[in-house]
Amino acid sequence: MVCTKTLYNYIDRGLLKVRNIDLLLKLRLKPRDKTKKREPKRIMGKSIDLRTKEVETREEFGHWEIDTVVGKRFNDAVLLTLTERKTRYELIFLLDSKDSESVKRVFMELKERYGELFVDVFRSITADNGSEFSELSSILESYRSEAYFAHPYSSWERASNERQNGIIRRFIPKVKVIKDVPLSEVKEIERWMNQYPRKVLNYSTAEECFYRELLKICEGKGKVLEGEYAQTG
Repeated sequence: MVCTKTLYNYIDRGLLKVRNIDLLLKLRLKPRDKTKKREPKRIMGKSIDLRTKEVETREEFGHWEIDTVVGKRFNDAVLLTLTERKTRYELIFLLDSKDSESVKRVFMELKERYGELFVDVFRSITADNGSEFSELSSILESYRSEAYFAHPYSSWERASNERQNGIIRRFIPKVKVIKDVPLSEVKEIERWMNQYPRKVLNYSTAEECFYRELLKICEGKGKVLEGEYAQTG
């Protein structure tokens, strides 16, 4: 049995007919520049430290992580990504700009999509302290949901979302201009991510797990699952 680290070493040395670019995900740790001073960031709302045990252990459905994936240019379009922690279900939105107003429009769309189920599907969302999430607390409060914020410069506290963003980078690398990516391609990436079997989900797909959770919510409320998920599973 050859361990994963050994296989990576073989690939780096050219002993296998596989390249790093062919891998689904290969972790890379950038060396920290200890001479560079970081400006302190303001915490936008409730600290991640206040999240309940059920969120941390992924026992409860409806807790998400959110982030933006930026393109090559400063004024480029961006992707807004949402990852549900328990099912790893992914939502990807194409935004014209990286600002709080664009984020607000996404949640207005989600509220319209899920209606009264919104508070059960989006119990909480954990973000970093980027300016685009400056209104996230007030937005979610109006929908009776919770926003939490990771500690500054602590991307590992949103590990699920960071991993998903790494997968997206396979399709849309940093050198690519996001404005040039059609919405249809973004949605195809989202579909692919939600429909491949995962070991962490006992080889179910994220879509199947998400559907089952939605079905539980609807059954608990005496409702019939409708719309795009009615034929899933």
